[in-house]
Amino acid sequence: MNPNESRTLWISVGAALFAVFLLYSYTQEKTEQLSEEFGTKQRVVVATQDIDEMQTIDETMLQIVERPTKFIHADSIDNPEIAVGRVALAPIRKDEIMLSSKIIQPSPVTGLSLQVAPGKRAVTLPVDDIRGVARLIKPGDRIDLLAAVDVGSGLNQKKEVRTIMQDVLILATGLKVANELPRLYERAGNNDYIKNIRADTTFTNVTVEVDPKEAQNLVYVLATNPSSLYFTLRHPSDRGARVSLRPTTNETIRGKISSAVVKRQVSSRPTITRPKKTTPKTTPKKKTKKSNGGFQTF
Repeated sequence: MNPNESRTLWISVGAALFAVFLLYSYTQEKTEQLSEEFGTKQRVVVATQDIDEMQTIDETMLQIVERPTKFIHADSIDNPEIAVGRVALAPIRKDEIMLSSKIIQPSPVTGLSLQVAPGKRAVTLPVDDIRGVARLIKPGDRIDLLAAVDVGSGLNQKKEVRTIMQDVLILATGLKVANELPRLYERAGNNDYIKNIRADTTFTNVTVEVDPKEAQNLVYVLATNPSSLYFTLRHPSDRGARVSLRPTTNETIRGKISSAVVKRQVSSRPTITRPKKTTPKTTPKKKTKKSNGGFQTF
């Protein structure tokens, strides 16, 4: 190997070593920078499985891990007890950090006042199986309100059934409102249990939306005879004009029953076919010829 070739080789080796040194220095600098930026870690709570919307969270769905502080949201939860028993407001994926803004404590009422239309009032009415359509009413349904009231005085007093309100909106049935959470997480000592509000049919009252004058009338009925109110359920698309109905009394019921009985009796009678009267046919009398001398007269 001549001196020129040897010099060229050493120059190449030196350049390679210098390049390695520069690369090492750069990587070390970046490593230190990343360590300073992402090296600090913090304990957070993450989901161990997919959590659906409106699903109640229990301890088996959570675990504590360490994540870089750079990637931790300000609303992140670091204690699993904060999330246990709450409900997910949105779907939460596996290994996702639990945020306090995505869970909520279940409660029976979540803003009923916001559902009352401006100029309207919310009034709560008692209900049972007979008067409340077997408690099959749900928030958002529309009903008609009927009341059995006493009219007149003394011997002239009588009871009438009147349709006092039509197309009334149901805001709530018991604790269930239109935008409520589907369940109530309750604690009784050391025992925790979940009460499904959505499937609850043990409610004893409903809340309706009426105008102020109608609210005043309902309060009067509740104060005088609360058991006189009855509900009839409407079809959701039945939003037409209000029907004018005459009150139902004992006389109208008896009249309808009497007329129905008469019609039934008339229709049940056997049809008697009477023989038709036949008039005997009369044969015309023959004219006899009379002889008058040599002539014949008729």
